Amino acid sequence: MSAEASPLAGVRWVVLSDGARPTEDIYFLESAAPALRQQGAIVERFDTRRYHLPTGWALRRLAGANLLIVRSLGERWVRLLERHRERFGRIVYLIDDDLGAVTRTDGLPAAYVARLSGLAMRQPALLALADEVVACCEALVAQLGREHANVSLLTPPMLTPETELADFTPSDWTIGYHGTRAHRDDIAHLAPALTPVMASHPQARLEIMMGRHVPESFCAIARLETPEALPWKAFQQYQATRRIQIGLAPLLETPFNRGKSWIKFLDITAMGGVGIYSRRAPYTDIVEHGVDGLLVGDDPADWQAALEQLLADPVATQTMAERALQKARDIGAVEACTIFWRSR
Repeated sequence: MSAEASPLAGVRWVVLSDGARPTEDIYFLESAAPALRQQGAIVERFDTRRYHLPTGWALRRLAGANLLIVRSLGERWVRLLERHRERFGRIVYLIDDDLGAVTRTDGLPAAYVARLSGLAMRQPALLALADEVVACCEALVAQLGREHANVSLLTPPMLTPETELADFTPSDWTIGYHGTRAHRDDIAHLAPALTPVMASHPQARLEIMMGRHVPESFCAIARLETPEALPWKAFQQYQATRRIQIGLAPLLETPFNRGKSWIKFLDITAMGGVGIYSRRAPYTDIVEHGVDGLLVGDDPADWQAALEQLLADPVATQTMAERALQKARDIGAVEACTIFWRSR
């Protein structure tokens, strides 16, 4: 269908960016936006933090556009949208975390709690502005459904479906964890499992991308590599070229973790590996135990057994990784994300 004949011809979407670039790219700018542009839509990203709100100019720039607000927006911008709501098209609010849960969850970094709790205080105003709220997992949809009449589910897409598997010949394997400091307690919980596994498997390396923030309980683990966390664009490049055989996705039962999507399933498969996941949502919604990953309880002994199982049988582990990659391509199809936004 040509752009002239497309119902999207001339439709404008503006992402009012407050700096949540990974979320913007994953759920819209690098997934749906390219296809929307091909079908005639105009898609822009507007960095709201670069401007001290020149009201007349901003209103002219945004007039008639559909607005996508991702995670947060500065208070002055919120007030502008409230005063001039009739000048814009639809306003959609996209959220991928339970912001308020940070104050009910122990062990999170103090600066992180302060930042997200500040965003949570502004969230009611964004919910009031939005025609629709889009959340990344069922738990968030249910929670926000108590605060807004129109909440939709958009699970994360896979931005790298062309991924190739890691090499599963029985030597030089990497066990990897690539999470933020917000999940430091989750990975720290696995130290009693990883210590004996690394001691008994000299062919394996352990990569924990937390740099100087790696838990102290990991310091004595053999062949531990702790690269610093990377900015979003650099991490995308790293993920595209780095291959791991086993990925770890621990998720303890906390209020904050209940609002998480299954994006770690996509991240692990994007690096060519198979994952070991906590046996709770969201992973129990997609992982078939023993088929395309392993689901385990919170006991570190269960994680140790799961690691030993994967390390002992490279053929079966590779088969699981192949199935996981196919599932990731299916559940993370960018086309589904495009269809979602095209209907808005």
